[in-house]
Amino acid sequence: MGVNPRSPFVIDTRDLGRRPGSMLELECTAPAPSGWGLDLVRVPPSAPVRLRLRLEAVVDGVLVTASVHAPLEGECGRCLEAFATDLDLDTAELYLYDPDSDDDEDVCALDGDLIDLEPMLRDAVVLALPLNPVCDEECAGLCTGCGARLATLPPGHTHEATDPRWVALRAWSEHSGDSSATMDDKSDLREN
Repeated sequence: MGVNPRSPFVIDTRDLGRRPGSMLELECTAPAPSGWGLDLVRVPPSAPVRLRLRLEAVVDGVLVTASVHAPLEGECGRCLEAFATDLDLDTAELYLYDPDSDDDEDVCALDGDLIDLEPMLRDAVVLALPLNPVCDEECAGLCTGCGARLATLPPGHTHEATDPRWVALRAWSEHSGDSSATMDDKSDLREN
């Protein structure tokens, strides 16, 4: 696997031991790597990610339970304004001492006594991010006519929208003026 022991997301389990039932709790802060995000929302690279970890030795490996706190930055999916918020989540993963097969990429395994938490944390963070983030739950978005933020526009802001299929009829009506009569008006004239 080739785990880098100097990575801030690599944990050495020698202090835990391999006796089932032993437990180790850790708290640490590490800089977020790049790639923890989606198109509209992300954890900024190098932002401090706070971790509360519990490592429990079980028969097959080490169960890692993590509470993650990370800052988020992004653009609102409704009004495209920049916003910042925080993400708090809990996740857990079992890291096996001796996996049955090296071919299974879904199985997490220890590399000697080292556990690389970065893939587990990245997956948990990215899956917890909203696909369409909003700056505020009450965000009204943008005006479809002019593209301005509805929150900054006066109440009742509208645009007169003419269906392009009626433009020729409106032009004909304006050109003919008052001299044109409707069908009802013409039928009244014939009866007299």
